[in-house]
Amino acid sequence: MNEGTDHTPLTRDFFDRSVQEVAPDLLGRILVRNTDQGPIEVRLTEVEAYAGEIDPGSHAFRGRTARNSVMFGPPGHSYVYFTYGMWHCLNLVCGPEGRASGVLLRAGEIGIGADLARKRRFSARHDRELAKGPARLATALDVDRALNGVDVVGCPQGPLSVLRGTPPPRDQVRSGPRTGVGGDGAHQPWRFWIDGDPTVSPYRAHVPRRRAT
Repeated sequence: MNEGTDHTPLTRDFFDRSVQEVAPDLLGRILVRNTDQGPIEVRLTEVEAYAGEIDPGSHAFRGRTARNSVMFGPPGHSYVYFTYGMWHCLNLVCGPEGRASGVLLRAGEIGIGADLARKRRFSARHDRELAKGPARLATALDVDRALNGVDVVGCPQGPLSVLRGTPPPRDQVRSGPRTGVGGDGAHQPWRFWIDGDPTVSPYRAHVPRRRAT
């Protein structure tokens, strides 16, 4: 990562905005995962916005549940969910308290702590694949449900924090449909990524599940 990267922590106000503003603005920011073995830093290169109760693609579309309750809380907290019975995914809650929205962290470039990430992502052929996809990112950073609800701005030395980093020029930010989202939310251009970055994951359209006969 660039030696001139700004390591100033982001504030609560950064996340207390609409998800459509926060999501692209997270590109180039540095997510820090402090583990017992040492820190892991990832420069975010791909994210997706989910707008809560107005978004059919969001976990909060049908209202508050035990699973998604963190999304309705204060901005600047983590929302971690378990999917397909195999993987965890990491989101950052944003917007005003009481109105659920969050940004899924889809991919990034791991710098500091790459040696720790490699131990968890031993199947990665290259370092650019360590966090190339939301499940891979969470695995590389040792993120599970134990980190659900963590305040990412209140304690820079806590398990998760977000630093200012170096946002890309606006003309390098691209947007398009979210990966794997179907139905009424399929065509929202709420996936954002840094154009040409090798850590960005490939886009995959939603494939409806077939019912067993």
